Amino acid sequence: MDSSPLFTFLIIFAAIVGIFALITVLKTMYSVRTYTAGVVERFGKYNRIARPGLQFLIPYCETVRFVDLQVRQAVVNVETKTKDNVFVTIPVSVQYQVVEEKVFDAYYKLSDPQRQIESYVFNSILGHVPTLTLDEAFEQMQQISLAVKKDLDEVMDTFGYNILRALVTDIVPDAKVKAAMNDINAAQREQIAAQARGEADKILKVKQAESKALQGDGVARQRQAIIKGLQSSVEAFKGAVEGSTAQDVMAMVLMTQYFDTLREVGVTGKSSTILLPSSPGTVNDLMTQILAGFTAAKQP
Repeated sequence: MDSSPLFTFLIIFAAIVGIFALITVLKTMYSVRTYTAGVVERFGKYNRIARPGLQFLIPYCETVRFVDLQVRQAVVNVETKTKDNVFVTIPVSVQYQVVEEKVFDAYYKLSDPQRQIESYVFNSILGHVPTLTLDEAFEQMQQISLAVKKDLDEVMDTFGYNILRALVTDIVPDAKVKAAMNDINAAQREQIAAQARGEADKILKVKQAESKALQGDGVARQRQAIIKGLQSSVEAFKGAVEGSTAQDVMAMVLMTQYFDTLREVGVTGKSSTILLPSSPGTVNDLMTQILAGFTAAKQP
C-alpha cells in the first residue's frame, strides 16, 4: 500500500519526460517548401540559409523564419499632375521576387518591402510625368514603364529583390477632363464630316451647273436649227409660190405648229387638261402678237 504513491509518481514523471522528448524531436525536424528559403538563427543571430526539403535544428537554440521566393505583385496608384496642369491617377503594377542568392539581404535589410517599392514608384513617377503633357503621357506609357523599372532595379537590387516588370496599366484623368476630351474629339470629327459634306455639295452643284450649261447650249442650238429651218422654208416657199411674202410663210408655219400641238395634246394620255382656243382666227391673232413683239424689240 505504501509503494502505490511512488509508483504513481514514477508513471507521471515518465509521461512528462516522454512528452518533453517528443516535443524536442518535433522541434528538431522541419521542412522547407519549394520556392521558399529558411533563415536559421541561433540565439537570435543569423546562422545559415535552409534550402527546400527536410531540415534539422538544434532544439531550443535555433529558430527558423521562412522567406517566399515566388513572384509577387504590388499595385500602386500614383496621383500626379501633368505639364499642362491636368491631374491624373496612374496605376502601376510591379512584379518582383526575392533573389535566391540574396535571401539574407531581402530578409534583414527591408522590414516592409512592398511599402518600400511603393515609395520608389511614387518617386519615379513624380520625376517623369510632370514633365509631359497629357497627350504625351498617353503616348509614352511604355517609356514611363521602362523608366520606373530602371529606377527600381538600381535600388531594389541592393536589398536582394529582382524587379521583373513595372507596368503602367493606364492613365486616368479626372472625369470632367475625360468628358472634355471626348467633346473635343467629337467636335473635330464633326468638323471633318461637315467639310466632307460641303465638298460633296460643292461637287453636286458644280455638276448641276454643268448640266444646266449643257442643257442651255442644247436649247440654243435647237433654236438656231429651228431658225435655219424656218429661213430655208421661207425661201423655198417664196420661190415656189409667186407673190408670197415672209408674213404669209410665217402664218402658214404657225398654223401648222398650232394644229400639231393640238394633236399631241389629244393623243397623250398622261397630259393634264389644257384649254386652248381652237378657232382659225386664233392663229392670226397669235401671229399678230409675235410680229408686234419683234417690232417692239427692234425699236431703240
